[in-house]
Amino acid sequence: MTVPVIDVPANARSRRTRVALLAAARAILERDGAEALTMTSVAEAAGVTRRTAYLHFGSRGALVGALFDHLATAEGLSDSLARVWSAPDAGAALDAWAAHLADYHPRLLAVDRAVERARHRDPDAAAHRRRVVAEKLRTCRRLARRLDQDGRLAAPWTVESATDMLFALVSSDLMEALMVDRRWSRTRLATHLAVLFRGTFLRPAEEGGR
Repeated sequence: MTVPVIDVPANARSRRTRVALLAAARAILERDGAEALTMTSVAEAAGVTRRTAYLHFGSRGALVGALFDHLATAEGLSDSLARVWSAPDAGAALDAWAAHLADYHPRLLAVDRAVERARHRDPDAAAHRRRVVAEKLRTCRRLARRLDQDGRLAAPWTVESATDMLFALVSSDLMEALMVDRRWSRTRLATHLAVLFRGTFLRPAEEGGR
């Protein structure tokens, strides 16, 4: 199907339709998995025609590709990370990072799991995961650089090794094991992640400085 694609919705109704399509795609992913995510199923769930779905997203790949920004906006990623970047010192930044992980990432766990299950056979899911991985690495590297620039990155960590370990600790497996299997609350997760991060990555203040 070839129809003109709306790159930027020009009016409120069009914006609402776009959000409804993305919300429907998220719901289908969470409930039924990536294999159930088609332009037809999304259109039906959003209460619009298939042609309308293609008008907003020229392909399933474009729809799945738009999910990252939609989820980030819907769940307040920018505001959550802003508390990390505005923290007054390296220790506070790690505490804010722990709070961010415990609050933000569990809300995306069902989507992450659906994408993970499908990524080896679904190119759209694989592309979405690559975007997620790239963004997670970018934020982890920014945090590691903050620790290093403040003279608080503990030995033997380097910016790159700390980035890799921080990235591993954003794992959906970790979130699911603690919050689903062990029934940890978000508060408990944030508290213990902060202890883990400080004990692992933070050089004592008296040893800091350059």
